Amino acid sequence: MNMYYKIILLVGVLVATGCAVSKNPLRQQVKLLQEGIIKDDTSYVYALPYEEGKTFRVLQGYFTGFTHRERAALDFNMKRGTKITAARDGVVVRAKEDGTLGGLNKKYRSHGNNIVIQHADNSRAGYWHLQHNGALVNVGDSVKKGQVIAISGKTGFAFVPHLHFLVWTSKDGQWQQVATRFQTSKGIKYLRGWKKYRNSPSE
Repeated sequence: MNMYYKIILLVGVLVATGCAVSKNPLRQQVKLLQEGIIKDDTSYVYALPYEEGKTFRVLQGYFTGFTHRERAALDFNMKRGTKITAARDGVVVRAKEDGTLGGLNKKYRSHGNNIVIQHADNSRAGYWHLQHNGALVNVGDSVKKGQVIAISGKTGFAFVPHLHFLVWTSKDGQWQQVATRFQTSKGIKYLRGWKKYRNSPSE
């Protein structure tokens, strides 16, 4: 099955599972932020996790059906071999690149190659489904926003090649996923599923 038909099938699955809505209270807050009903001008503005001048589509957004029902995470549609960049300055605290398997089965979850970067405020960003041997940084490395850190792939629990991106913050000793703002060519935005976003200064 080629990539086009896989994406069409994925869209069908997302529509079919759309009625299974998350009960996480953050979901409603994210929706209001996306629609501009409530404003946020204090949280950190992340860079899109790919090279400047590139455009990618968000296949799954925050708290959508299918695999993000309870996740404040984003899936960027990316061909294997795409360069992934750091969305924020930080220090690498995890780097896994020995996974070789991937597919739409939870048995592959442990094979997902990933990098986790800790930021100055102790939040962390995770970059998942990297190519085998696709981590270009090591644990302990300091990285800068926009630096190429990895190569995309399809390892782990993944239907099509893509980048799974999420951010956590620590509160009272518990890690919690959070939605984040991004700088896009159309300004600062909370990203939405199935929209395309270009990494470039605001036009």
